Amino acid sequence: MRYLVRLLVYFRPYKWQLLLAFLSVVFSGAFVMASPLLIRYAINFGLDPQHDADGKIVALDGNAGLLVLGSLAIVLFAVGRGLTQFGQQFLGESIGQRIAYDIRNAIYDNLQRLSYAYHDKVQTGQIMSRVTQDVESIRMFVNMGALRTSYVILLLVISIAGMFVINWQLALVSVVTLPFMTYQSFRMARTVRPLWLQIQENLAEVTRIAEEGLSGIRVVKAFSREDYESAKFADASRAQADLSYEASRIMAHNAPLLQGLSAFQIAITVGFGAWQITRGDLTAADLLTFTLWLNLLQLPVRTIGFSITFIARCISSSERIFELIDAQSAVQEKPGAVPLADVRGHVVFDHVGFGYDNVSAVLSDVSIDARPGQVIALLGPTGSGKSTVVNLIPRFYDVTAGAITIDETDIRDFTLDSLRRSIGIVQQDVFLFVGTIRDNIAYARPEATQEEIERSAKAARIHDFIMSLPYGYDEWVGERGVTLSGGQKQRIAIARTLLLDPKILVFDDSTASVDAQTEFLIQQALSELMHGRTTFVIAPRLRTVMRADEIIVLDQGRVAQRGKHAELLEQEGLYRRIYDLELKDQEEALGRDGSQSGPVARPYVGQVPPGQRAAERPTGTAREESSPLRPAPSPGGAAS
Repeated sequence: MRYLVRLLVYFRPYKWQLLLAFLSVVFSGAFVMASPLLIRYAINFGLDPQHDADGKIVALDGNAGLLVLGSLAIVLFAVGRGLTQFGQQFLGESIGQRIAYDIRNAIYDNLQRLSYAYHDKVQTGQIMSRVTQDVESIRMFVNMGALRTSYVILLLVISIAGMFVINWQLALVSVVTLPFMTYQSFRMARTVRPLWLQIQENLAEVTRIAEEGLSGIRVVKAFSREDYESAKFADASRAQADLSYEASRIMAHNAPLLQGLSAFQIAITVGFGAWQITRGDLTAADLLTFTLWLNLLQLPVRTIGFSITFIARCISSSERIFELIDAQSAVQEKPGAVPLADVRGHVVFDHVGFGYDNVSAVLSDVSIDARPGQVIALLGPTGSGKSTVVNLIPRFYDVTAGAITIDETDIRDFTLDSLRRSIGIVQQDVFLFVGTIRDNIAYARPEATQEEIERSAKAARIHDFIMSLPYGYDEWVGERGVTLSGGQKQRIAIARTLLLDPKILVFDDSTASVDAQTEFLIQQALSELMHGRTTFVIAPRLRTVMRADEIIVLDQGRVAQRGKHAELLEQEGLYRRIYDLELKDQEEALGRDGSQSGPVARPYVGQVPPGQRAAERPTGTAREESSPLRPAPSPGGAAS
């Protein structure tokens, strides 16, 4: 019941609507249960039957006016019953929808604030099921559970009280089966509740499998695994059907029992009442009133198990929903945190350690001193901790040892919003939202003007391609940017970051999967983006990082080497081995030794892209190519 008590918090804003709904329940119940009394009144006073010594009706000495008045009252009560039941249904649905709206927003707001550590563990399908199906169970509980149960209880109270007033002996007989019916309803609810919890959890699994199969449809088709995915979905759907069948079977077995008890109740009531009539202890009108009350109670009492089922479903759903609402982020904003303003971009890792759990460390004793405007390259084999390093800067995760400072202040002293707005991230796996290209570029700054958006797009070397589209910046982007190539998505992401104008930049290289011309365009865009900013570059290839101000070589979560390209080549170690495998033959073929790293410029600015002949070199100096006002000519244009 503690979950139902917690739900009261969401009922509180709608207490007046809820009060009106319960008043509708009260008046609806009163109108329903008063109708048999009006019929009794019409018979006893409108017809006024006269009885002989044996109790037989020998004459009717009624009052036509009272009979008409009683009939009109019955009609008016029927109208009142209809209006109040409409109010009950309308208000119940309205309150349920509003509460569902509030709960969904509370869940989504909390999910948005949870750190990477939480989202690394949960499954999207599970969350989607809770946000949809479980919240829907709570919405239905308001009308079909809370109000409906209150209505049934009210009918029972009115009818039982009236029965005892008219004839207490017959009343005792009439309610003899009610304890059994109530016990059976609660017994069924106790049996069905864990089943409904399994149904909700399995529905989440069905949602997860469907979401995963549809999101990865290209992989499924590439490996001809359609039959496997269909069979996997069919197994989950079969389990859902079996669980639902079991719940329905329990309720189906329960319904005839309750119906049989109701019929038995009417039978013994009529039998005992007839016996009382023969003794003169009861009138025919009183017995008719009892019978009408019992008939009116038949459906509500039988459906009390149905209402209790909604309550059981609501409890199961509430348990799952409050798990999401109560989830705490591993990254918490410090009380009294201050906004990060006037950023210079001096980022320092001071003996930083990190682990996703207490068992194994991902990073150990990592120290980095990135001066304002410097480019820091992170290099190392897969799993060496490169991405973890950069994910610690915007506090997607929190360090477990040491500290990270920006402009000599611990990043944990800044508000999360201001910290992350000061850091631009161009991720390897670019994500674009369904919407226009303009919406995607202006995602971080919705108030940006068209001129600012175009300036960012030009600097990202994507403006010409956008203008070649039928609708330009209003061109619609498919789900996850599926209508664009990898290079186009990457440059839109760069434009999005450039529009934010951050002083600290994190770039997770994604040029390994694009062609040489597209890579050249991306590198030009990056040169513009990196100009005057403290930049952390993660790259799997040497030619992307060899002109960085400092190269940090990571191996198994530790700094194995650090220095400039020429310095690292003179050392025996991981960097030299990577160079020998990747670039040594190319450098020797060009008649250079590896230490000739060229001018201290950003990657590829003014360089010929790999695979492009010197005659095809874009015109203009490196400075001209990186200018936001004069984007470099795009060889191949939008070929990416």
